[in-house]
Parts: sequence; C-alpha cells; structure tokens
Amino acid sequence: MTTTKRLFDAIDHQLAKFPKQDMFAAKENGQWKKYSTQAVKEIVNKFSAGLLQLGVSANDMTAEGCDKIAIISNNRPEWLFTDLAAQQIGAVLVPVYPTTNSSELEFIFNNAAVKYIFVSSVDLLEKVKAIQSNIPSLKNIYTFNQIEGADHWSKVTALADDISLQQVEKIKKAIPVSHLATIIYTSGTTGVPKGVMLSHSNLYTCLEYSRKSFPFEDAPNNKALSFLPLNHIFEKIITYIYLYSGVGIYYAESLETIGDNLKEIKPNGFSTVPRLLEKVYERIMLAGTHLKGFKKSLFYWAVALGERYDNQISGGWWYNFQLALANKLIFQRWREALGGNIEYMVTGGAACPVKLLRIFNAAQIKVYEGYGPTENSPVISINRKGKDGTKFGTVGPALDGIEVKLAEDGEILVKGTTVMEGYYKRPDLTAETIIDGWLHTGDIGVWIDQKFLKITDRKKELFKTSGGKYVAPAPIENKFRESGFVEQILLIGDDKKFVSALIVPSFSNLAIWMKENNIPYNTNEEAIKNPQVLQMFETLVESINPSFNHVEQVKKFELLSHEWTVDTGEMTPTFKLKRKVIMEKYKEALDRIYN
Repeated sequence: MTTTKRLFDAIDHQLAKFPKQDMFAAKENGQWKKYSTQAVKEIVNKFSAGLLQLGVSANDMTAEGCDKIAIISNNRPEWLFTDLAAQQIGAVLVPVYPTTNSSELEFIFNNAAVKYIFVSSVDLLEKVKAIQSNIPSLKNIYTFNQIEGADHWSKVTALADDISLQQVEKIKKAIPVSHLATIIYTSGTTGVPKGVMLSHSNLYTCLEYSRKSFPFEDAPNNKALSFLPLNHIFEKIITYIYLYSGVGIYYAESLETIGDNLKEIKPNGFSTVPRLLEKVYERIMLAGTHLKGFKKSLFYWAVALGERYDNQISGGWWYNFQLALANKLIFQRWREALGGNIEYMVTGGAACPVKLLRIFNAAQIKVYEGYGPTENSPVISINRKGKDGTKFGTVGPALDGIEVKLAEDGEILVKGTTVMEGYYKRPDLTAETIIDGWLHTGDIGVWIDQKFLKITDRKKELFKTSGGKYVAPAPIENKFRESGFVEQILLIGDDKKFVSALIVPSFSNLAIWMKENNIPYNTNEEAIKNPQVLQMFETLVESINPSFNHVEQVKKFELLSHEWTVDTGEMTPTFKLKRKVIMEKYKEALDRIYN
C-alpha cells in the first residue's frame, strides 16, 4: 500500500534521507551551478511567500477556485522552483510549450484564468506581451533571464517576510493529497487544447508505482541529465521520481549540447524519445563511414552483431563471445560518448524502432521503452530491469498498482489512482473518456506472452481505404524507419484506392550512398529527383512491402526535401507527427500520387 504524499514533500523527504549538494544543477556563464537541497527549500519557501504577497491563493481548494500560475520556459532549476512554490500554497501550475502558437496560448491562459506568467527569454516575453491585453485575468509577467524593462522572478522572492513565510508553513500542512497539482493542456495533433487535471495523489502514486516497478532505487550519488520539455508529463514525473530517489538533476543547455553535457556530468541515466535516439544512432553511423580499412570492417561487424541481439534468447557461446569482443573494441566508445556511466535510458512518447533497441542494448546501453498518456499521470507500462522484464517491440508489463485491460476492439483501458481527475471545465469530454472508472486511452494494443503490452496503433489514426479495408499505419511506418535511408515517413490511404507514403530521406546517409555510387550530390532538392535515388527507394519499398498484407503495402511514394520539425509545424513538441498538417502542407505531392 502506497502512503500518498504531495509532490512538494520531495524537498523535506530529501533533507531527511539524503540531503544533496546537487539537487538541481544548470550551466551559468559556462560553469555548472549547483543548488543544494537546503538552498532549494529556502528559495522555494521565499518564492511561495512572495506569491502569497502578490495575492495568489488556493481560495476554496476547488479546481476553479485555485489561482493559476503559467510557465513557458526551457528546462532549468527556476522551472522547478516555480512548480514547487505554486504547489506549496495550493496554486495550480499551467505549463505551456515554448513552441505553442499565439492563438492556443490565448485560449489556454483565458480558459485557466491565469494570474501570473513566468517566461525564460526575450522572445517568449514578447510572445506573451503581444496577447497580454486579451487576457483579463493576467496581473503580471515575470522572467527567469535578466531582461531590461521586465520584472525578474527574484522580485517575487524579495517580497517574502517572516509573516508570509509562517503563512506558507501553515498552508503547506493543510493541503490534501487530493488537491490539484497541475493542469496540462494537450492539443495532440488536432482540436482545441484540453486541460488534463492531475492531483498530487495522481502524480505521487504514479511515481511510486513506477519506482517500484522499474525499479528506481534510492541513489543519492547518482545524476540524471534532463532535456525533454518539463511541460510534458513524461519528463515531469521522471523529475519527481529523481527527487524522491535522491538523484541529482542536471539540465542540458540545449538539445544541441546534449553530447557535451553527457561527457561533462557523466550521468547514470536520462529520459528520451525515439526521435532523439535515432539522431544519436545516425551520428554514430555517420562517424563509422569515415573509418578506413580494418577499423571500418570492425565497426560494421559490431553493428551487425548488435542487430541480431535478443535479450530473451541466447545467441549461443560463439555469438556471446563475439559480442563481448565487440563491446570491448567498439561499443565501449559508444558508452564513453554518453559519459561512460549510463545505467538506463527510458524512452516513450512514440514507438522506438526495434533495431535501435537491439543495437543499444547489445552495446550495454540499456534502453527501456514505456508508455502512457497524460491522462494517466502518465505511466501505464514499462519494460523493466532484471531477468525477463524486457521484451523488445513492446512497452513492457503494466505498472504494479494499476489495472489494465483491452476492450473488444483492442483499445487499452486503465483504472487506478493514476487516472486524471478529468478535463478542466469539460465534463462532457471527461464522461466520454472515463467510463465506469476506466480511462479509454484511444490506443490499440495486444498482450504478448500474456505479460508484455504492445501498442499496435492509435485508434484515431487507423484509416480505411476506399475498398473498405482498415490499415494501421504505425507498424508499417516503424518498419520503414528501421532503414538507414528513411528519416521520417507518413502513410496515407484514408478513403483512397491504395496506400501511399510521404518519405523524408536520411540525407546524411543518402549523401554517402550517392558518393559511393559516383552520383553527384549538391542539394536535397536535386537528390530526391535523381533517377538512381528514386530507383534505390523503389527497391527499398519493394523489399519492405512483403512484410505486410497486400492492402497495407505502399504502392506509390514521394520523397520530400526537408525534415519535419516542431519549429516548422509538422510535429508536436513531443515529436509526434501532425498528420493533418502534413497532408495539407504537401497536398500537391498527394495530388501527384493519386491523380
């Protein structure tokens, strides 16, 4: 039985069990600045007291009665200071992605009646100021960076005095575990943002079940690198798992500096998404192409061994001997590039190509795939450490402590203390999503070996061809992404005579292939029109098609010259493809395919 706590109790928990010198750390002026547990406690208490002085309160403790504090920022200690400070006085944090467009921002701030907003940088400050006059509830905007003409967040902590600090202690004690901790707005790929209401009880029981299931042992000497957006529930819950486990959290400067930061702090683990793992793998393979002679042969021999690795079935003594040799000669360098201490990487948010899972795990870089929606705080299942705890291609066994079952159509349903309180101000949507206590996830799955959950598709992404046949795009797209030449792919076929695909090639690998085949490579646009390149992709498609039923096979495709990104609007901030946006943006390409 889990004794439920509030998220902010993590500070006192750490102080009592393993006070740290590096509860949080971030780069400031080129040096890692560390915040001890004691320092964090003092900062957060002053922050809470300052918010009280500004009139922030929990009022009647209902979801609508609590004041809302919004945050738009990169990952940094101040993000957590704001989160913890708001929680301690019963206010509710509304985190927003920096890439959220202005109209969605305005909707979220007005829907939540946000009182104060904390932003990190000049561009985000300007973004909020541009819509400030349309948000009647907004009292002020504070910044984490020192920005001329803007109020720095330290102005809030400076408001703290003895009386307000005593008030904070009194309020903290009275906050029940049932109280709302955050509202996370999810827009997914379509529709108006929905505010997912998560209580302390939801989040704390999820982190405890995750800690016990994975398991995350108390590890006060361990470090973790954080770079996935804290706005996303996946990174947030892992953050609180770290805090309750005594793991020091170091914030990467940016996605571009992850490689350098890994070498600097030598973390024991981090959370990631498949898209970033694919990028790591591509860089490693690109480095391999620059090797010469015997070294190059050795590199590709090791990779080929990795592709055959199965954690559940022994490859025999000869294979195991070769793999041990490959780990000593080749894979050791891969581990060193990740800092040399990696014990785990947890990935979620989308399906991870099985090929990558095999290779990384063969290289003794343990990657554990998990799954869960924001509405479940979020974890439903995760592959685990230890014997028989992981099966590649699945998202692992269900968490201990929650119930999971499959509906008649295969939809994954979950019940337990981790299921959200509901959608903010949307009882209609809540009633459609939680039926008799069961959260309907919208994901389709199957049980493998009656133990491991495998996601086969998203219910809303299943499409039906004009011939009336249903096609699940995810497994097909995942198979294509295992090829070194396919960077991104989107399957099309809803109400069409046949299935087609938009493909973004891996241009780094394509350039190497073209050079090896004496084909000039100047620009991406030229490359995708080259007859030999088109023939190579035709052969690739033909080699993958037999893995699927006739109706699921890709009959035509178009190559595209630019990668889909968050910044250009084709991906969500968690790197999921926005199918509708891509189909609208590349309408001409689709017209060529089907006309």
